[in-house]
Amino acid sequence: MHRTLAGDLSRFPELLQCARDFAAGEVAGLDERQVVRPDKAPGPEGLPVGGAGAEGALARFAERWAPGFSGSAGPRYLGFVTGGATPAAVAGDWLTSAYDQNVSGAVGSWAAALEHETVGWLRELFGLGEAHSGAFVTGATVSNTVGLAIAREWLGERLGVDVSRDGVAELGPVDVLSGSPHSSVAKALSVLGIGRNRLRPVALRDGNREAVDVTALDEALTALDGRPAIVVANAGTVNTVDFDDLRAIAALKERHDFWLHVDAAFGAFAALSPTHARLVDGLDAADSVCVDLHKWLNVPYDAAVQFTRRRDLQTAVFHNASPYLGLPTGEPDFLHLTPENSRRLRALPAWFSLMAYGRDGHREIVERNVALARGLGERIDARPELELLAPVRLNVVCFTLADGPSQGRVDALARAVADSGETFLTPTVYRGTPALRAAFSNWRTSAGDTERVLDALVASVRVV
Repeated sequence: MHRTLAGDLSRFPELLQCARDFAAGEVAGLDERQVVRPDKAPGPEGLPVGGAGAEGALARFAERWAPGFSGSAGPRYLGFVTGGATPAAVAGDWLTSAYDQNVSGAVGSWAAALEHETVGWLRELFGLGEAHSGAFVTGATVSNTVGLAIAREWLGERLGVDVSRDGVAELGPVDVLSGSPHSSVAKALSVLGIGRNRLRPVALRDGNREAVDVTALDEALTALDGRPAIVVANAGTVNTVDFDDLRAIAALKERHDFWLHVDAAFGAFAALSPTHARLVDGLDAADSVCVDLHKWLNVPYDAAVQFTRRRDLQTAVFHNASPYLGLPTGEPDFLHLTPENSRRLRALPAWFSLMAYGRDGHREIVERNVALARGLGERIDARPELELLAPVRLNVVCFTLADGPSQGRVDALARAVADSGETFLTPTVYRGTPALRAAFSNWRTSAGDTERVLDALVASVRVV
């Protein structure tokens, strides 16, 4: 064994303690850490030859790279839809690395059984039934891709084509209908060979909504003259967290032949709140569901879950036929259900967080985030220099400059906010208007953080 590696092995407990102390210090400073670092990173150095050992590597990282890492795990990072990592989830993630399990199959380890248990807990959390099976994947993009891959196989079943064997070209043109699809849906269609241009927009409801008009969807399906299609419904749009009427869309199956995929990347968590659970009524009727866990479950990157009613079609797409792996029979191993053969035990951080805080703890995070978002929305609405573009329906505040919200001025405002170091907001365009959005999903965020966000925003408006 290499001398440095052998030395690290002999001092492994001490090295873990060093990493623990450093990590604890970084987490303790999150409240005051600069939320983003827009300045230039150091240039690359050459590959070490001899190596510095684990302790030396930690020292070099602390000196050269750690200062430039963002405070994205902290309470005022409101860009994208980003959770932090609860204490229990961090503990689970560290143990994931320590155990280093490859959860491709169930042979030789109980890790796969733990993933099955965690998927069952999540299914219950979101109000799905026993008919929905699930598996962990990296994020919402892969979750959407897996769901739509199963939908593609379902289309083949309807049209007498074995897509997994003969290819998507045998299907002919595929119709994918949606009102306000996330950009990852188009990416998934590109990966799957269906094509981005096969995503057909359907009219939205009147009244400043991002939810699909179900009557217009009915008409679009009727125009297909019986040809099976894919419908992508939304449970929580990016800009305004609008929800499609899932129950009404599912009812269209009485007259039309389509696969219902629901992108509920973070909107599924509305199910935890009695006040907002109605928004996801009908989620259980979906044929496939996407939920992202490094958002509102607040587990570390990367983690998401994918649910479907048709595990048989899922294994048809993703099974790996090899003598050393065998064919899926009975309860298929996870490597036959997702794109990866090699699978990190992403379920363990989620298991830890669910075990530690339960349904009630995670409901409190959701309801507090919603209350904070609405509070910020009310404060923005009261500012003459700012304009709220849509009601705060759940946890995202979408707003712009009240006077002349050009793309240049809104971009300048976003840069000024980031340069303040106090918070981070992501730009968007809502109904043709350049805007910013603040997404609340971090377990640490408090009313005091919201005040600091507003103060930074107001100060930044003055300089653009």
